[in-house]
Amino acid sequence: MEFSFLDIVFIIVSFVIIILSLLQGGKSEGASGAITGAGMNVFVKTKERGSELIISYLTLGFAVVFFLLALLTNALA
Repeated sequence: MEFSFLDIVFIIVSFVIIILSLLQGGKSEGASGAITGAGMNVFVKTKERGSELIISYLTLGFAVVFFLLALLTNALA
């Protein structure tokens, strides 16, 4: 199996998105809170500050890069 340069970049971007998603703090009480209905403050505005804001922007940026790479690798295949 031979990987091209775009495939390797695609895999790296995928791992970065996974890591950044895991670094983000939970905004609710998790899956148990969603099932039981606890913490129904889903639509409450919560401002991210400092490192949380930077991680959110990085996640968004890498998600856009991921999407564009997916389109590019599909177009070149």
